[in-house]
Amino acid sequence: MEVFSRVVKIQLPNYLKSLPVPATIGGFMKLSGNEWVQLVPFVVTTSVVVYLVVSALLPSKPPKKPDEDWVNKSIQKDKEKVADIIEIEDLGDKTVYCRCWKSKKFPFCDGSHNSHNKETGDNVGPLVLKRAAPSS
Repeated sequence: MEVFSRVVKIQLPNYLKSLPVPATIGGFMKLSGNEWVQLVPFVVTTSVVVYLVVSALLPSKPPKKPDEDWVNKSIQKDKEKVADIIEIEDLGDKTVYCRCWKSKKFPFCDGSHNSHNKETGDNVGPLVLKRAAPSS
């Protein structure tokens, strides 16, 4: 404990007295390169201490709920993975699939992405599969 007491009562005040701290803000412009080098350890140490104190005092972010980042918020949540198989022959001339996970007819698109895009500024749209016209 005596070492700590000596550092706080004698060495720290002597170190602070030796620092070239100008009396005015304009005085910083007149410091030499060597004087700036003397200030660097003090400035770095002070910055780290202030950062640690502020970090400790500021409230931390509350933990996220697992579903906050999830794309799929409601469709087939009882399954480990949502996957649909549709036979090519069943597609018809044109089939539109949902990519925003908001459709009430999922996996098919019902246009829910339009209101989602207006609310959020997103630009998601459906996947459109269209049978090519027969070539002659």
